[in-house]
Amino acid sequence: MLCSTAISHITFPLVPELPEVETYRRFLHELVAGQTVTAFEVHDAHVLADDEDTLRQALVRRTITDTSRLGKNCFLLLDDGRALVLHFGMTGDVGAYRDPADRPRFTRVSLHLGSGLRVAFVDPRKFGRIRLAQSIEAYQQAKKLGPDALDVTPEQLQSKLQRRKVAVKPLLLDQSITAGLGNWIVDEVLFQARLHPERAAHTLTTNEYQALHQAIQLVLTTAIGHEATYRQFPADF
Repeated sequence: MLCSTAISHITFPLVPELPEVETYRRFLHELVAGQTVTAFEVHDAHVLADDEDTLRQALVRRTITDTSRLGKNCFLLLDDGRALVLHFGMTGDVGAYRDPADRPRFTRVSLHLGSGLRVAFVDPRKFGRIRLAQSIEAYQQAKKLGPDALDVTPEQLQSKLQRRKVAVKPLLLDQSITAGLGNWIVDEVLFQARLHPERAAHTLTTNEYQALHQAIQLVLTTAIGHEATYRQFPADF
């Protein structure tokens, strides 16, 4: 897939939201699933939420069994049940390279894999964070995250919002209600659902909640399908 000196690098123009992070996850999965971490190289510790030595001891010689995502968080699942959590902040990105000379600019951390590839966590503004979690469930509880926006049901959505006398837009941005919806996504969701962003949530009808849920699914699956390349979105977006 990659030449020995090639850089594979994903760059998006906006803050990474659920579609971008899902694209990152799929890219990473192809590279890391089944691979053993041979080294944990830190180029800038600003992005580490845990102690560098703690992370190194937890990762080196561990096999990455799978990848997952919850909202805007990407997880590399380890063979001891724990997970490395990647949160991309405002400018986070991922890349892959083999030779040190090809390391992407602004790489803050590199994971060396048994395949010889190195996975780069790239972040120009250093607002992203890398941390260890005991499990996805433990991380979700600690961060008080709601269900993933792709998994939330119409009933869950209505239950969480129907008694709130608050504008629907900020509620949809609340990650404790549903995880993964950011500013542009919510704007597009409300446009597709034909709902005014300042409409109080408790005034929505059951049919409008159904339309809201359908719009969330439409916008997210469309964005993921186009790998968050906005110029390829449908004309009615």
